[in-house]
Amino acid sequence: MRSRPPPNPDLTYTDLGALPSNLVGEMLGGELVTSSRPGTVQTLAATALLSTLGGPFMSGKGGPGGWVLLFAPELHLGGEMLVPDIAGWRRERLPELPDVTVMTLPPDWVCEVLSDETEALDRGSKMLTYAREQVEHVWLVNPDTRTLEVYRFEDACWSLLAVHEDAAKVRAEPFQTLKLELGSLWKR
Repeated sequence: MRSRPPPNPDLTYTDLGALPSNLVGEMLGGELVTSSRPGTVQTLAATALLSTLGGPFMSGKGGPGGWVLLFAPELHLGGEMLVPDIAGWRRERLPELPDVTVMTLPPDWVCEVLSDETEALDRGSKMLTYAREQVEHVWLVNPDTRTLEVYRFEDACWSLLAVHEDAAKVRAEPFQTLKLELGSLWKR
């Protein structure tokens, strides 16, 4: 795993609050990183995915339940602050969702919806942080290329398990009990 600079003690939560409302701010590798809010295509993909997974995995309707899934939670992990598009925790690790504005427990699964602006950040600094925090699975969803990449963290590195494309119907870890229809993520 690549080494990273230590967190910048001069960066504060106030720095994030001072950003214009059209930007998402994250503190990664000792730097304040900003990107535009997700576009409608990225938001649609994230919303469709969360909607599809929510019933079977959060409430147990048509699936096993056992998960807490959140849209764009603020994560404070190891001195860094990230905002994944979707994050999930297994109920055995998070039996009850706390009433907080930030989560400090690393998720078990993260989904980043890529855009031209965020792809390098999502694949780079954020994947490094997720690895350091031992997040078990990361999904990278790309509405432009209509792909889903599924990664598992094992043996101290990311393993690419699969790349699914277009309108495929797939079973993807850690939600492999559900056949996910990728076409629903791209439907405008």
